[in-house]
Amino acid sequence: MTTPLYDDIADWYEEYASETSSVYMDRIRSVLAGLLGEGPGRCLDLCCGTGAHAAELRRLGWTPVGVDLSGGQLRHARSRLPVARADATALPLATGAVTAAVCVLAHTDMPDYPAALAEAARVLAPGGRLVHVGVHPCYVGAFADRSEPERIVIDGGYASREHTLRSWNAVGVRARVGAWHLPLADLLNAVAAAGLVVTRVVESGSGPVPDALAIAATKPR
Repeated sequence: MTTPLYDDIADWYEEYASETSSVYMDRIRSVLAGLLGEGPGRCLDLCCGTGAHAAELRRLGWTPVGVDLSGGQLRHARSRLPVARADATALPLATGAVTAAVCVLAHTDMPDYPAALAEAARVLAPGGRLVHVGVHPCYVGAFADRSEPERIVIDGGYASREHTLRSWNAVGVRARVGAWHLPLADLLNAVAAAGLVVTRVVESGSGPVPDALAIAATKPR
């Protein structure tokens, strides 16, 4: 089982997600809503963290259920949605148990995101939809210096898939828990390998260079 990196910073992250980065989170949730669309049905919030997106899922008509490895994060999430503590690569759900699944800002917390996508596809019902919203794999990471908003400098670390605490932002999430990088081709190939069909891709940013990439996919009937 993967080590739960967020346990020691769960209280800090609760404040960060709900207050410090509220403008960013609102933009991310807007992208999520645009790709996921309205329910009804059960929607798995994969690596739900503190449950920061549960209210948005309910607003869209979904019944959210969350899974995360961090007990510290789930301590905050339990008041927002039903949760289970589990590894994303071994979900405690039956095959075809949910109508939709989302993973929001969590793929860089997983050492094997392709395996998590395959497991999410397993628990999706035929015709179900999956939405991935994550930091942009080309422009956000230890390899990307974003200190100048008009210009992103990418170094050779883009090819690295190792966990790292290196970050241009010394006070952000990644400086605290690090990240696993998944290059763009690996991310898209993982969606296809999970047996899902990509239906839409969206880039989002507060400036001229996007900082988020979102993918909508469906499970064939």
